[in-house]
Amino acid sequence: MEPGCRGDWPKLSAASVKRLESQQSVTFMTHQPVPETRPLRVLVTAGPTREYLDDVRYLSNASSGLMGYEIAAAIRHSGHEVVLVSGPVSRLAPEGVQLVSVESTAEMADACRLHFPECDGAIGVAAVCDYRPVNRHAGKLAKTGGKLILELEETEDILASLGSMKTRQWIIGFALEPEAVGRENALRKLRQKNCDAIVLNHPESIGSSSNRVTVLLPDGSTGLSASGSKADVASQLWAWWLGHLSSAGYIRM
Repeated sequence: MEPGCRGDWPKLSAASVKRLESQQSVTFMTHQPVPETRPLRVLVTAGPTREYLDDVRYLSNASSGLMGYEIAAAIRHSGHEVVLVSGPVSRLAPEGVQLVSVESTAEMADACRLHFPECDGAIGVAAVCDYRPVNRHAGKLAKTGGKLILELEETEDILASLGSMKTRQWIIGFALEPEAVGRENALRKLRQKNCDAIVLNHPESIGSSSNRVTVLLPDGSTGLSASGSKADVASQLWAWWLGHLSSAGYIRM
């Protein structure tokens, strides 16, 4: 892969490397990659998307984009490059990242397909709107005093699209699932979307400043459990993933 990144690889202490590598349970690659010695370039998606009913009303969710933005900040802080594809949020992008602003799921999908080939991997944190109206009305729908029946269709599965594109790249997905069926559903999504890991979190994380996550690997094992502020969780997640990439021979630390 030649994503066009340049610079010196940031160093971690020997103690940090030992601690991170002790958490590894499986190697996610079946081939023997040539270790990279330059900064990684990572695609991160964040925030919600919007699907319009008419010119003023839309379907969306309460995602603040904070988790994705904190992950982008953690990656950039460690000396790597970030392309941040973000839905509409009320926050500034971390310094030094390449921001690509989008609104709809289709726009986010197009932006990801455009930038993913030049990246080493992707982390899909965005809370994408899963449905859109079959027909968008021009102007503003007027109230009639009766019921309004909407016909919806599924939007594109962005992670699955990237999963079908990847060559030597890696992909981490996020799965927002209730406690009772969370692990089972997250693992099913990991395999269907061809991810290398998936981060299980729960509905209470939407709009919150904190998070509680479990990172699952393709063999069903737990790679990492973390909780705390979203900034802390983002830092733990990225440090763990760097250690995982190192133990897999993908990078040198």
